[in-house]
Amino acid sequence: MGRKKKGRSVKRNPQATALEPDELTRAPHSFVIHRGSVGKYVRQLTLDFRKIMEPFTASSLIVRKKNTLKDFASVSGLLNVSHLVMFTCTELGPYMRVARLPQGPTLTFKIHDYCLARDVISSLKRQMPHSRYYSDPPLVVLNGFSVTSSQNTSHMKLMATMFQGMFPTINVTKINLNNVRRCLLFNYDAETKKIDVRHFGIRVSPVGLSKGMKKLVKGKVPNLAKYDDVADFLIKDEQLSESEAEDDPNSHVTLPQKISSRGNLVANKSAVRLTQIGPRLTIQLIKVEGGLLDGEVMYHEYIVKTPEEIALIEKRRLEKRKLKEKRKRQQEKNVKEKQQKKEELKRKSLEGMRMKNQNDSVDAKPLKEAQDDDDAEWYRKEVGKDPEPGIN
Repeated sequence: MGRKKKGRSVKRNPQATALEPDELTRAPHSFVIHRGSVGKYVRQLTLDFRKIMEPFTASSLIVRKKNTLKDFASVSGLLNVSHLVMFTCTELGPYMRVARLPQGPTLTFKIHDYCLARDVISSLKRQMPHSRYYSDPPLVVLNGFSVTSSQNTSHMKLMATMFQGMFPTINVTKINLNNVRRCLLFNYDAETKKIDVRHFGIRVSPVGLSKGMKKLVKGKVPNLAKYDDVADFLIKDEQLSESEAEDDPNSHVTLPQKISSRGNLVANKSAVRLTQIGPRLTIQLIKVEGGLLDGEVMYHEYIVKTPEEIALIEKRRLEKRKLKEKRKRQQEKNVKEKQQKKEELKRKSLEGMRMKNQNDSVDAKPLKEAQDDDDAEWYRKEVGKDPEPGIN
């Protein structure tokens, strides 16, 4: 017999193949979903935010209406998922919730403005081939989150920690600059309390080159029909390119490593250029909860409760938790009693079957003897003599 071939599902199952390396297992993974009726634009924003979270996110995750938050929390440990990003929409507008799986905390943001990635890219004069940029996680930059100690900074610290924890940490001594292709900026405005989220693609370009020289360095074939000599083409335009002339000198860096793009050599100066690839969001933190979309409200932007109200809410929460535990214990007790009754009925049934088999074996011999007597009597009436011994 030939060896049975593995099916397509078995081949695609990561558990059926070799295990992932430790650095991939320890990296933060995420679920990005939407709940309820949100409209086509918020659904597209959900897909765009999945691109930001690449590559450690469920890119092709299909969420059905019957799926609950407990479903995602129950599988988070098996799939090494640490964060949940959920988009919802109410009559007041769209919201974004960021939760730490499986037990919280949960941060709720109000989305004031957003722009989809396709709109950002279509507005660019020179679009970037950004499809290859999503093979590595982005570089996270937080700006404006360090506030004075006189303010209540607990929610600010939690928010900054949550944003940083959503992406893998970067080891500066071992990082490969060719893998730093994207940048994610969280800019906090202390006056408006709003956070601008911007997503950039990173390019590195050599500086100090003329337009003609830059074309040759990048491998482009120039049109030399109107020049007698290639030197005329190189000498004609000594000025820098338009994009390089607009560069801030502060963006010029000396490369410590070799970059895969042409013209960027080790120990030479190059300019770091950022191009928005979207999406763009302007959000504001309005609530922090201690659990997974539930629990104690640690911070609220609009509602401030007195200590008496907080104590009353905590008392109600404890009563609700005790009632839930009581119901759970009663349910476990009912299940245990039902199992005991089931075992008792099974035992009685087996005993009844055993007694019936014993009674049948005891009654079988007299019944056989009575049947033999009836046969002998019938033989005498029909034949007129006793049957011979040994004839049944």
